[in-house]
Amino acid sequence: MINATLQPDFDLKDEVSDFKKKRIREEACNLFYELGYESTTLDAVAKRLKVTKPFLYKHYDNKGELLFDICRTGIALSLDAVSAACSQPRSSTERLQSLAESVLEVIFEYQKFIVVYAREEKNLRAEEARKIREQRKLFDHQVAELLREGDRTGEFQVSDPLLTANTIGGVITWVALWYSPDGKRSKLEILTHVLEMIFTIVASKKVLRPLGGSTGQLENLSPIRAISPVGGKPDER
Repeated sequence: MINATLQPDFDLKDEVSDFKKKRIREEACNLFYELGYESTTLDAVAKRLKVTKPFLYKHYDNKGELLFDICRTGIALSLDAVSAACSQPRSSTERLQSLAESVLEVIFEYQKFIVVYAREEKNLRAEEARKIREQRKLFDHQVAELLREGDRTGEFQVSDPLLTANTIGGVITWVALWYSPDGKRSKLEILTHVLEMIFTIVASKKVLRPLGGSTGQLENLSPIRAISPVGGKPDER
């Protein structure tokens, strides 16, 4: 009976702690994005949050630990999106499109996390950098396995699935480095362009059709124009 009474309090404390860490992580990410990791101090993070520096130390031992948490968050969100897309009971072509949509959705919503990860990974400690690289490998290997399946079914022509997966990952991640919500390119235009590039890379033999049931920020986008095989022009039907 005592345990049943105490457990909710324990869970609530965890939720409050997680929320505080989330707020610290978000504001630190904003500052790392704006000023760079090396130019940002914990005093600046505390000032942005209107808290004391000891408050930060209750949740993070140092600035490096904060950077690791930010980088880990960015890659984890992308990895979850890839895993969900690859596990769908759809064709390889449809899953690859879903993968691109899902990862771009992460980039649009968590752009600063992705940019900080890409820009500041060099400042991670050796062990932390190794853990991040392991997560990145999982991302690449899941994409590579999807490409192998598509090659076996004749949907793609891929001679080196892992290298191609690395290339596709670069094409998608590249968007985070230049995308601006106020820019002249809409999310639909960016998604369409990225899909054209990806399906050219894999030499898709099938005409890409809009997927139904997309979720998140891309849910209300207009249907994506179909994409023809390599060497052809976009199908405007």
